[in-house]
Amino acid sequence: MEIRHTTNPADFKTFTTERMRNDFLIENLFQEERISMVYTHYDRMVIGGAVPVKETLELEAAETLKTEYFLERREVGFLNIGGDAVITADGESFELGRLDALYVGKGNKKVTIASKDSSNPARVYFCSALAHAEIPSRKISIKEANPNHLGSLETSNERILNQYIHADGIQSCQLMMGVTQLKTGSVWNTMPAHIHDRRMEAYLYFDLKEDARVFHMMGEPSETRHLVVSNEQGVISPSWSIHSGAGTSNYSFIWAMAGENYTFKDMDMVPMNELK
Repeated sequence: MEIRHTTNPADFKTFTTERMRNDFLIENLFQEERISMVYTHYDRMVIGGAVPVKETLELEAAETLKTEYFLERREVGFLNIGGDAVITADGESFELGRLDALYVGKGNKKVTIASKDSSNPARVYFCSALAHAEIPSRKISIKEANPNHLGSLETSNERILNQYIHADGIQSCQLMMGVTQLKTGSVWNTMPAHIHDRRMEAYLYFDLKEDARVFHMMGEPSETRHLVVSNEQGVISPSWSIHSGAGTSNYSFIWAMAGENYTFKDMDMVPMNELK
């Protein structure tokens, strides 16, 4: 498991492109027959990807966590962006089609990930946060997610924000998770920008063609920078940072949040004339 430490926003102003990419960009999450994970000290979130082909992969407690098993003090949200997946939590199996999600709560000792068809393997993204209570596992399909239609084609940000794990959907201790899908002709997400000082956020950009890119904006509103992001790459977004982006075409992204507040209303909007 790779470890990423936190950054003081005052220090962030001096970062080179290479330093930004090393600290905040997550590459190569999806590797065949393995689970890849990044542990960030921002709200102790674990961000991971799994591509089981013929093997069944187990979510294990790496030495990093210092626990007997992965979900001893954690919860996890899975979201499949590939072929059909089969995830088992302490003997209970769940089939996830593309863009289906699964919440697995604290206390589940054995969690495995497999593909239903090795010729069309699953590509399972997951985010895990600390948990204080045991909540039952639950699957939710893309059809059952709560859709929010946002933006417009005129402002190049027409999109659907699908909520999966949140206060009015799948319950959790602190993890929130969903998928935003941009319509054809739209490229901007989360603009006008905002910050939420009591929650960090992680993005996974996907549904991008090989030669397409997203320019992910981050930093304090008065000191913004950007990361150039390719398909199926992730970004760690600190609580002090804006998190928006513009693509060379439309795209989708998975967002996941963890922290002190468990509400979407915890947003401090940034007026456009304050961005620099």
